[in-house]
Amino acid sequence: MTSPAPERATDRSLSPSLRVLLLLAASVVTLAGVYLARDLFGPIALAIVIVVICEPLRRPLDRHGWPQWASTTAVIVVAYLILLAMGALLWLAGTQFARLIADLVSQGGLENTAAELVGWLKTLGLDEEASDAAASILDPETLLGVARSIGGTVLSVATALFFVCAYIIFMAIDAARYGRAPALFGATKGAVLARISHLNSGVRRYYIVNATFGAIVAVIDGLALWWMGIPAPMVWAILAFVTNFIPNVGFVVGLVPPAILAFVVGGWPLLLGVIVVYSVVNVVLQVLVQPKFVSDAVDLSLTLSFFSVIFWTFIIGPLGAILSIPLTLLARALVFEGDPEATWVRWLSGDRTAVPPEPEPEQLPVVRTRRRRRGGRRA
Repeated sequence: MTSPAPERATDRSLSPSLRVLLLLAASVVTLAGVYLARDLFGPIALAIVIVVICEPLRRPLDRHGWPQWASTTAVIVVAYLILLAMGALLWLAGTQFARLIADLVSQGGLENTAAELVGWLKTLGLDEEASDAAASILDPETLLGVARSIGGTVLSVATALFFVCAYIIFMAIDAARYGRAPALFGATKGAVLARISHLNSGVRRYYIVNATFGAIVAVIDGLALWWMGIPAPMVWAILAFVTNFIPNVGFVVGLVPPAILAFVVGGWPLLLGVIVVYSVVNVVLQVLVQPKFVSDAVDLSLTLSFFSVIFWTFIIGPLGAILSIPLTLLARALVFEGDPEATWVRWLSGDRTAVPPEPEPEQLPVVRTRRRRRGGRRA
């Protein structure tokens, strides 16, 4: 009985184009799920980032012989202090801005400023529609609505932080157990653990750089606003520090409240003065100098850093602006760092460690020559 002929082997590997399409399709489905669950995903992502930042505190405590529950409690306390400080700063900035706007409305400063602006536009020959539009921008009810919306945003962020507090407890407890992973699985999962360690260190470096530059910018802006006579300069210095954690465009968010107050209190000259100070200080430090340090710290290109702010804010809301860089690093680690064929994509994203392997030297073919027989043929 003859055995059946073996089937002809076929190449079932996917073409590069099909792989890209499948990756894009899977990314769209995943991001759509994240968008729908953004109220749950955002606080969890923030809790993970805070625990990653605070986790190095456990190492010296363990070396000094602290029990595991004590070192975990220390990590949780430090994480709560960070949340408390950030929440208090946001609450202070929002409430102070709303209070100042209410005071200006009661004193009639906004109405006078709006009337002066409308009169100036009419002297330029602008039509009535333009004057009405300018007046509506500085209308007290409009500005009070802006203040209320800011207060509502602060309240929603505070609500999310409440859930973050619960997540931090469980994640800090699990982090103590995950610390034994290199000893248990280092031989089999060493590459995966190395990528996780690299991701965690990149997140920590990013926030260290941001906090350092934020403190410098806050001090300079606060002193400049105090010298120019802007109301509550310390509040706007705090806001400049908080908004520094939003890459590239954060200083614009921090500029709006003191610019409005400067225009109301001192008119166009003071408004231009505030804009010039913020442009010089914040653009030089936050736009020109800081992105270079951030790029070197996390190995992300400047273009990708800027785009990630817009993208993640659209996906998960205001928290996406603060978590944009860690989420981009996570996406790159999950999708590309485990694929040897995606080295060029990692290089395009700014990863300096993504270099192609050196080609092996080609071996020259061995040429064999036939040796001639010296002796003649025998007769």
